Amino acid sequence: MTEAAATETRAPAAKKEKPRKTAADLSGAQKAATVVVALGAEKASLLYKHMDPSDVEQLTIEVAKLGFLDSELTEDVLGEYYQMCMANKSVTEGGLEYARAVLEKAYGAQTAEELLSKVTKTLENRQFSFMTKADVKSLYSALQSERPQTIALVLSYMDADKAAGVVAQLDEKKQVQVVQSMAKIESVSPAAVKIVEAEMSKKFSNIVTSANVKVGGVDYVADVMNNLDRTSEKNIFDGLSSYDQELADEIRKRMFVFEDIMTMDDRSVQRFVRDCDPRDLVLALKAANSEVANKLFTNMSSRMAQSIRDDLEITTNVRMKDVEDAQQRIVDIIRGLEERNEIIILKGGKDDIIA
Repeated sequence: MTEAAATETRAPAAKKEKPRKTAADLSGAQKAATVVVALGAEKASLLYKHMDPSDVEQLTIEVAKLGFLDSELTEDVLGEYYQMCMANKSVTEGGLEYARAVLEKAYGAQTAEELLSKVTKTLENRQFSFMTKADVKSLYSALQSERPQTIALVLSYMDADKAAGVVAQLDEKKQVQVVQSMAKIESVSPAAVKIVEAEMSKKFSNIVTSANVKVGGVDYVADVMNNLDRTSEKNIFDGLSSYDQELADEIRKRMFVFEDIMTMDDRSVQRFVRDCDPRDLVLALKAANSEVANKLFTNMSSRMAQSIRDDLEITTNVRMKDVEDAQQRIVDIIRGLEERNEIIILKGGKDDIIA
């Protein structure tokens, strides 16, 4: 057998290409590792000199685990990193409104708002940087005996999944009190932060703030609730509804948004589509991104999908309010079906699905 023939014999069958990874598929730590790799060893070593040893250790582990990244993915991550650097520089040098104007001009209003949200949260959390290193168990141990208002203030500076982990371990009465307090926080004064510093001196050191910062709020609580287990969620809503129904309804309304349809399994999408008014689907899809649209179309009958596509083409001059109202009616249907256990909404990666 010739060498060419042997090579041909050993050639593996063509494999189906996997979908290309994007920056959205990577965790924050993986993105940081990608930037370090792209910098090269010499420049990365200069960066390491300005970092805490524990951060260097964690980042080095992520670099070691990173594996192969194609040039397109690396470029995506570096582009995102550049945007964040630009946003951070604009905020710190010119203030929030100046930064908004610069970023809107460069990237558009939606991307600008997303960047500002990330940057301002990072700036606010510098006083609480140790919290990024503390695990949920340690935080719960430190907070469990504190007043609900104190717990709410502290958790409002944390990532939603970590806050949810602490809330889930509180007793039922305190869960409700903490969530209510978080939802009603709008800003926090330097004096209030100093009180927390005094009460938590062993855990919260060097907390200094020069201006009120926005923390907590209904949107934040909705994010926390989305990360809670269903038992804790039900207990909190039951307790909250008994004496603040309006707040409970507002939190519930914001817990699942139209774009979250992307996280649902196909069977659940097929189920709620059956209950939707076709006109609402048409209006909702006028402002939906292509991923959500494809998710819906692939879970409809071909006849229904074609009908809606035809209606989309002839539906023009639609008010944004009508689109948002239609999307909310669809979300209400989804939430109602979930409450009756007819469909599943995945929450914070904590639900296991058994087919």
